[in-house]
Amino acid sequence: MPAARLIYADSESNADLLYATRVHVPDPFVWFEAGGKTRAVLSRLEIDRARREAGVDEVLLADEFLPPQGKDRSAAALIANLAKAYRFKAVEVPAGFPLGVAEGLRRHKIKVTPVEGAFFPEREIKTAAEAKLIERAQRLAETGLARGLSVLRASAIGRNGVIEWHGGPLTSERLRGEIDAVIVQAGGLPANTIVAGGDQACDPHERGHGPLRAHQAIIIDIFPRDQRSGYFGDLTRTVVRGTPSAALEKLYDTVADGKAWALRQVKAGADGARIDRELRERFLQAGFPTEQRDGRWVGFFHGTGHSLGLEIHEAPRFGAGKFRAGHAMTVEPGLYFPGLGGVRLEDLVMIRRGGVRNLTNAPQKLRL
Repeated sequence: MPAARLIYADSESNADLLYATRVHVPDPFVWFEAGGKTRAVLSRLEIDRARREAGVDEVLLADEFLPPQGKDRSAAALIANLAKAYRFKAVEVPAGFPLGVAEGLRRHKIKVTPVEGAFFPEREIKTAAEAKLIERAQRLAETGLARGLSVLRASAIGRNGVIEWHGGPLTSERLRGEIDAVIVQAGGLPANTIVAGGDQACDPHERGHGPLRAHQAIIIDIFPRDQRSGYFGDLTRTVVRGTPSAALEKLYDTVADGKAWALRQVKAGADGARIDRELRERFLQAGFPTEQRDGRWVGFFHGTGHSLGLEIHEAPRFGAGKFRAGHAMTVEPGLYFPGLGGVRLEDLVMIRRGGVRNLTNAPQKLRL
């Protein structure tokens, strides 16, 4: 008998399962493909909604494949009974399949084989419909950025250089809260939005904390998930409330020029690793080397971008090989030097056969 393909997870956190079913379910359930058909197996709580919404051939009720209460009603027992009903004795599962369930299946004499690499390689190439969903998620990110910039423009610079807003210091936490609130109101799910100023921004994934200061670079990186579709957007801008130093302006202009150059290079057939190397070399020639100083990295020490979709970082990596039409890619170079600050700028593009379509409409300006 041929092996079935099978996932056991919740589709809120498992992108492969959401891709396979197109229905959001917070508790683990079974999806499997056998005999040329796909099926989802759900509880009474979810089954009616799933029958309306799930993108599978058939939705099954889990209770019909489980013994009465008090007996073994584990996930392994459920899958074993499905195997008997649909005539398979082996399953191919994603690499992250739960170990406990796998061991239970082996006790039921079902062979479990983890799939090497992507479970759905086709996820790399976005359809036209997926591109629209990603673009909608990018609009959510832009809504958040617009609120953040509005708050910063309405703020004042205190005597000690701390940015003030509505009677108190404007902290990273307060500004992040304003950004996240409008994203939620617009139908998005923000998570770990970055608002990091000064040297905090020199750690690219530092979320930011404490009062924001005038005349320093503030990195705002927003990557919300659309509540309806589950697709992500991603957008980064760097701004200064006040007057940046000449050195900081040079840093910003260098990153902006680098992003513009990289956007011209990104197209179907282009080699992402080459773009990475050449962009790093351009920054070196501009006087901004990538190296270790006093035990920490400075310069441009992350990739030029990444792919996204139902995950904020998903295959393929920017530097993994040649781009293909249908890839969704961010272009987000950055330079980070403690004492001067960090600058990162990011657009999101869809790669097409004839070039790219930039999905980002956000303004890009250093001074507020």
